[in-house]
Amino acid sequence: MPVDQPDYEHRTRRRVGLFIAIVATGALAVAGVVASLALFTDSDALGANAFTTGTIILGLSPTTALLTSSALMPGDNVNGTLVVTNSGTGALRYAMSSSSTNTDGKALATQMTMIVKTLGTSCAAFDGTPLYTGALSAAAFGSNAAGAQAGDRTLAAAASETLCFRASLALATGNTFQNATTTTTFTFDSEQTANNP
Repeated sequence: MPVDQPDYEHRTRRRVGLFIAIVATGALAVAGVVASLALFTDSDALGANAFTTGTIILGLSPTTALLTSSALMPGDNVNGTLVVTNSGTGALRYAMSSSSTNTDGKALATQMTMIVKTLGTSCAAFDGTPLYTGALSAAAFGSNAAGAQAGDRTLAAAASETLCFRASLALATGNTFQNATTTTTFTFDSEQTANNP
């Protein structure tokens, strides 16, 4: 049976129109869903996150002239008391080194010995634990190298300790050392202990 051409074209147009209508309706539905996705939201700012670094503050008392003598004789001792403090906010470790002059060429420092001890009963009793015993010219304990080293001393924040010093002129010192002079400088180096094994 022959197909009626106008009727066929009419049905084809109708199908195309229906397809377009369906596609348009779908597009509107998607747009409606997107438009309806408005949600309640909130945002908070967390401010004032402040950071301050800590401190390592090594202090000495006295700050100069711990040991002095203007008329030292063979066999004499000179004693001194030193308070080492950490007034910082972090724990520290410290070490001591020294250097002695020889401006008159007599090398008096080589004739002198030095003993450094922790505070025992008292510095007068001089009965603490020895930290150094040997020549004045090489007086030292610990190390100024980074990290924990043998002989290093540690101090907590806001802590202090007392060290007792004794310098001695050997009894066997001969006449060539009369009127000899030396000056010794003790240097204390400190570093943080936190994150520094």
